[in-house]
Amino acid sequence: MRVYLGSDHAGYELKMHLVNHLIKQGHDVVDVGPHVYDPEDDYPAFCLHTGAKVVADEGSLGIVIGGSGNGEQIAANKVEGVRAALVWRTEIAQLARQHNDANVISIGAREHTLDDATSFVEAFLATPFSGNPRHARRIAQLTEWESTRKLPDLPS
Repeated sequence: MRVYLGSDHAGYELKMHLVNHLIKQGHDVVDVGPHVYDPEDDYPAFCLHTGAKVVADEGSLGIVIGGSGNGEQIAANKVEGVRAALVWRTEIAQLARQHNDANVISIGAREHTLDDATSFVEAFLATPFSGNPRHARRIAQLTEWESTRKLPDLPS
């Protein structure tokens, strides 16, 4: 599977670890950057580019990494077609795929050990979308919003 990874300085070490780990696992890994540690870099460009690459490459998945993962998730979700989930447990990574068909996850590198973060990524990559009609319906509503910017009717 092709996996795109982007981070900022706070996520740089974890990103490099994951790049190497995923290559050893046989994944087609694309390191969106940064390619050198820069304590002054900003996450938006790396996360926006990661999200855009995932959307343009059907069947691929993405990982964005920062200190907390919050800003990185927000940035990735600005790309139309991205469904980025902040992951803090293996079960959350699985649910992000099963229920939300998340195509990007965000991880806070300062919040987790390398082993824990690696387990989140492995769970994310190994878990398919359930295809459950209620989950598909909800994703379709979000996709409709992205394309029309028309708010859905509130249930009565």
